[in-house]
Amino acid sequence: MANARAIVKRLKSVKNIRKITRTMELIATARFKKAQDRATEAAAYTRKIGEVVADLAAAGGEISHPLLKEPENESHLTVLVLTSNRGLCGGFNSGVLRKAMARVREIRAQAGVGLDLEVSGKRGISYLKFQQITPTEKYTQFEDQPAFADVDAIADRYVREFLNGNLDRLDVAYQRFVSSGKQEPVVETLLPLSGLAEGAGDSSGNGAAAPKADGRQVDYEFLPNPKDILDEIVPAAFKARLFKCFLDSAVSEQIARMVAMKGATENADEMIGDLSQKYNRARQAQITNELAEVIGGAAALE
Repeated sequence: MANARAIVKRLKSVKNIRKITRTMELIATARFKKAQDRATEAAAYTRKIGEVVADLAAAGGEISHPLLKEPENESHLTVLVLTSNRGLCGGFNSGVLRKAMARVREIRAQAGVGLDLEVSGKRGISYLKFQQITPTEKYTQFEDQPAFADVDAIADRYVREFLNGNLDRLDVAYQRFVSSGKQEPVVETLLPLSGLAEGAGDSSGNGAAAPKADGRQVDYEFLPNPKDILDEIVPAAFKARLFKCFLDSAVSEQIARMVAMKGATENADEMIGDLSQKYNRARQAQITNELAEVIGGAAALE
């Protein structure tokens, strides 16, 4: 009887855990759908504003912007790591941290290069504390729906430091959202924004037409002038790309948690089935022993 009682107690515990994991799976699924819509919209906006910046930089000829220029010497680098505030999301954080630490070791191996390591998310902060690494900045305000105002404040500081010469390159380690079935940890360079203008423009610097992918020329008329327009739109392009990194990280976190909780729920179902079979066997063995005792007692009375 003691064995059957122990199995019943364990079975009840597993069923309670299954309720929790199933609930967390449903919550992650709902949050994932909202986060996916925001990430998809941001991806389209970021791609389009990048194309506009590339076209304007090309059409403007000699006009350029400081955020688009590669620094001569990279002596001040910043690595921003995006992790989650909560756990139970599988290998989401470990993949990002592995990529980030590989980049940190690569930078530290270079002589005369200063590194500022910034981290978003309590899991990343805890990991760095365990590694006895003190980050320059910590952010814990980003959840499943990052606010653009919070990202905008961080982006303004990056732009200001880059223009002042206190920052030569900004790398962001995060989980890139490719599709609902594929997410990959990457380290992406956001500053300088040289990639936006790649392959665009007339190298002669005389034309005011920007070539498109299909070979067509698009004529731009600048009011008031190309420089003022670039001064507005280039920082906006950088902020859009940084915001997209936060959105990708948020949606990837929900996908990872959804998959992890689904796996935990399925494992709980298997354990419930196994424990139910063990309980039935233990109960049958107990009933058989009781019947044998009754029959033995009756035979003794005869």
